Amino acid sequence: MTEFHYDVDSDGVAVITWDVPGKSMNVMSFEGLQELDAAIDKAHSDAAVKGIVITSGKADFAGGMDLNVLADMRNNAGDNPAQGLFDGIMSMHALLRKIELAGMDRKTQKGGKPTAAALPGTAMGIGLELPLATHRIFAADNPKAQIGLPEIKVGIFPGAGGTTRLSWKLGAMAAAPLLLEGKANTPEKARKAGVIDEVVPADELLAKAKAWVLGAKDADLVKPWDTKGYKIPGGAPYSAPGFPTFVGASVMVHAQTWGAFPAAKALLSAVYEGMQVPFDTALKIEARHFVSVLMNPSSSAMIRSLFVNKGALEKGANRPDVPDEKVSKVGVLGAGMMGAGIAYVSAKAGIEVVLLDSALESAEKGKAYSAGILDKAIKRGQSTEEKKQALLSKIRTTTDYADLEGCDLIVEAVFEDPKVKADVTAKAEAVIPETAIFASNTSTLPITSLATASKRPEQFIGIHFFSPVDKMLLVEIIKGAKTGERAVAKALDYVRQIRKTPIVVNDARFFYANRCIIPYINEGMRLAAEGTPMPMVDHAARLLGFPVGPLQLVDETSLDLGKKIAVATKAAMGNDYPDDAVDEVVFWMVDEGRLGRKSKAGFFEYDEAGKRGAYWQGFNEKFPAKEGAELDEVQNRLMMAQVLEAVRALEEGVLEDIREGDVGAILGWGFAPWSGGPFGWLDIIGADKAVEICDRLEGKFGARFRCPQLLRDMAAKGQTFYGKNRVQVAA
Repeated sequence: MTEFHYDVDSDGVAVITWDVPGKSMNVMSFEGLQELDAAIDKAHSDAAVKGIVITSGKADFAGGMDLNVLADMRNNAGDNPAQGLFDGIMSMHALLRKIELAGMDRKTQKGGKPTAAALPGTAMGIGLELPLATHRIFAADNPKAQIGLPEIKVGIFPGAGGTTRLSWKLGAMAAAPLLLEGKANTPEKARKAGVIDEVVPADELLAKAKAWVLGAKDADLVKPWDTKGYKIPGGAPYSAPGFPTFVGASVMVHAQTWGAFPAAKALLSAVYEGMQVPFDTALKIEARHFVSVLMNPSSSAMIRSLFVNKGALEKGANRPDVPDEKVSKVGVLGAGMMGAGIAYVSAKAGIEVVLLDSALESAEKGKAYSAGILDKAIKRGQSTEEKKQALLSKIRTTTDYADLEGCDLIVEAVFEDPKVKADVTAKAEAVIPETAIFASNTSTLPITSLATASKRPEQFIGIHFFSPVDKMLLVEIIKGAKTGERAVAKALDYVRQIRKTPIVVNDARFFYANRCIIPYINEGMRLAAEGTPMPMVDHAARLLGFPVGPLQLVDETSLDLGKKIAVATKAAMGNDYPDDAVDEVVFWMVDEGRLGRKSKAGFFEYDEAGKRGAYWQGFNEKFPAKEGAELDEVQNRLMMAQVLEAVRALEEGVLEDIREGDVGAILGWGFAPWSGGPFGWLDIIGADKAVEICDRLEGKFGARFRCPQLLRDMAAKGQTFYGKNRVQVAA
């Protein structure tokens, strides 16, 4: 299989075209690296070749590295996987350095063959690291293209020279957003940032690159870091201007990661250390830090969940085998915050939307939500007035159920009241086609019971969005007892259309996400009520890698909502209700008028603009703070409160696939992404260790920490969720 094609034109320019067969986007494989290496050698050794252009045969340049290449390097190294990885990565460095040095005489820096990169579209990961090693980067004027190094988002960092080249080229300060945040830019913004050199009309891309190659002089081939006395922009770490930059960068990394994400720290170390030595040594330092990250179980877990599993779910890994169920017209019932967000993401995907509410004023307000988002995008230069009007034209507001005629999907987003939901279900089903699917956006009410209001329960399903809808990536699809396969397929196809990530779960109280989030919040409030200092409660969670602590999270979601959920849950569970101790806190806070951010009063103080300030000292007047709390115990309680619910959901068949459990946890409520999710975390610490923690916590704090039998059996058998000796769970 040929991935790189080699051709020399009549002017003596060797065009190396990357075009991986059978893929819509180029990804680098081990075979591809070998082919590229051979092509470069061929061009350098051919006296008739005056220069090289590396381009793509596809609409985009490349999406990155096939991560299986890294896995193969590790697995094929036998008893010394770190050495295998290091050798493999250094071979990539050698190839890119060969391109960079162009076959020139190292002493005179003459006689090299110029190499340009011509990027027709998106260039991410190795798709940018390779061009950075060429002598000039041309990109087509394609506003849809994205150019960047996103590796940090999946638990690694650019390890094929991208970290070193970009930081040496731009300086640590300018490179930081691209490296530490994985920020991608359009070609024009990438040019202004100094990442690429030229943006040209798409139909002139190859011609411009060839013309530069033919006109390039010896000096154009010498990289700045290969010139004597080169000073890195912003200064090296030991220089007067560079020192505060690196101090600030260290503070920034730890402020954002709280030390929970190894890749960010390793990246910063590679830059800091690499800038104090010659360039070739800096590449070797980068490789060593990259290997250390790859050998950390965190990187494997993050890649598995945020790249492999997330991608599989988005491509329909668990979709029933039924014909295409693409949505053409969706009816959204209820134009509140959730309904307005659902209307926006649907219209943005090109779907015709009917936004219905009991009052036209409310429906128009819901449509105005989309206008507000687009106005902000226009101000940032990310949209235009024409695009705004095109999207808004897809949203029709109404109070008349007759306007739902022709909708093939209904998403109900009215109040969390079974009677209200039953009423709108009946009214909508009287109008919509018999083949239409009806979905409820409920976050707590059982889908099976809501489906009793439907004449077609096999076509009734739950589609649970997370707030804010336009920003949250996860959508939870809930199957009721009678939900049919076509309804599941329709829901999955719709979620794919609106470019979000779906998980499918079976009906149960709180489904999956809320089932795990609520115990996390509740455990935080228990800890605070017991006297654990409030900052320690939230900081313990941040140190575990959670984006917010439980007390801050309950302020964001509001305590009166927590009270409503508690009242409904207690009514349903009766004497089995486990959270009376939490209710003492919640009900008291609500009575005090401290509902969270929305009332500008909760566990935190807020200013008039709603900006969060210090913890509310009045809490400790009722629940005095005590000394002696141990960080490990606080963290184990917060972690196990969620993880055990995830395991129970798997045991009970609410979850049918651990991939959905892990991806859903990270995207739904920010579960410690470094761990790969609750099941990934359990594999990292081991089932035996988890059982030990459970038994200790149960003995001290009660049955909510009782170890699930599944986990106890796994410990006895030495099993894992993802490893070779995998547990088999029948859902």
